[in-house]
Formats: sequence, C-alpha cells, structure tokens
Amino acid sequence: MKTNSNPALYPVGLINSDIKTPFLKPGKNGIRMERTLEKVKQEVRDLKTKVSEIVLNPEFSDLLTGIDEYSHLVVLYWGHLVSGENRTITRVHPMGRKEIPKVGIFCTASPVRPNPILITIVRLVKHEGNTLKVTGLDAVDQSPVLDIKPYVKEFNPNEKTRIPKLMAQIIKTMNV
Repeated sequence: MKTNSNPALYPVGLINSDIKTPFLKPGKNGIRMERTLEKVKQEVRDLKTKVSEIVLNPEFSDLLTGIDEYSHLVVLYWGHLVSGENRTITRVHPMGRKEIPKVGIFCTASPVRPNPILITIVRLVKHEGNTLKVTGLDAVDQSPVLDIKPYVKEFNPNEKTRIPKLMAQIIKTMNV
C-alpha cells in the first residue's frame, strides 16, 4: 500500500452519487437554495433509501478488511465544488433561508467553510472489493473521499444533546 508521509490531505477514493449539483449554492451574500424547499425536502428523504457508491483507490482495498461487520460508517469527504473565494464566507442564513437569522459558518452544516471537509453517517449496504454501497450519503457525485471510519454509537455522546431553536426549526421543516 502506498502511503503519503506529507501531512497534506489527499483523497483515498471517490463518491459515485446521483446528486449532480448541490442544493445549496454559495455566493457573495452567503448561500441560497437552488431548488424549492419541497424539492429539497424530498431529496433529503430519498437519501435514506438511495444507494450511492464509495469507490476507494485500489491500493486502499485492504483497509476495508472487516468493514462488513459494521452497519454504519462515518464518511469524510471534500466539498470539491466550493471555490476558494466562497471559503471566506463567515456567516450565512442556515439552508439559505432568509427567515432564519445569520449565524457563523461553524454553527451550520453548510458546505461553505474555510476547509470544506464534510462529514456524514451512512448505512453500509454492501462491500465488494474496493467499493462500498451505502445509503444516506448526501455528497455530490465525484466528491473526493478523505477517510472512512466505523460508526460506533457507544463512542458518541449518549447524554441528551442541545440544539438552537433555528436548527430545531430546520429539522421540523425538513421532516427528518
């Protein structure tokens, strides 16, 4: 297996997804929804059953040994469609919704961030060679994969979590 001793990030694979364009579009004034709220809600609901592929570079196939024992995975990937100029945006209306007050980027799951390292938890459907078939992946097609980790709920907070009203409003609106 080839390893990289350089501390810089490099992709270990690519995502094959039906998502060709993100539903959030960055601009000078923040982000905006590219589709209607109803369309975005449907896309988010469809993610639960839509199968996507994570294809690792062949030299990393051995890193998947034993992955079949897990039901869920944490996928870190690069928001490759976010340009450098859009990485300077500091505050946005969450989900591009003007009725929600602007907050700092680190208070959102927006792909527009200083380093567009994105993360999602997916359900593992099948493992074949260097390919993982998963559901729940919200990544745009051809997003570079940075890392994959098993999701172990016992290693994550079990106590009650707190979220702001604006996030609760988004969750309620999205029906997730």
